[in-house]
Amino acid sequence: EVQLVESGGGLVQPGGSLRLSCAASGFTFSTYAMSWVRQAPGKGLEWVSAVNSGGGSTSYADSVKGRFTISRENAKNTLYLQMNSLKPEDTAVYYCARYLGRDGMDYWGKGTLVTVSS
Repeated sequence: EVQLVESGGGLVQPGGSLRLSCAASGFTFSTYAMSWVRQAPGKGLEWVSAVNSGGGSTSYADSVKGRFTISRENAKNTLYLQMNSLKPEDTAVYYCARYLGRDGMDYWGKGTLVTVSS
């Protein structure tokens, strides 16, 4: 059974940093691209970032480019999202998902809440 479990969310002040983690199990993690997607309160899903299976190719939404860094540690079956210079508009539930490119995402975690507020 495929499982994705996010952690690391919480309350942070504007300008602060957080690192999210996503522990994967039930599939060969190192052979799949992965992504982060977020949903702000009362809004739709927003794709945030993706990384290829080997970790050498990444992409970002314009809204987070230069502030967020996606990475992965295949030996630990773990995906990360380092978030710096956080803004109130980054407040959202952050989900990790297995990424199939043009076919979208097929498995999702339950999410972790990030709140950016003073």
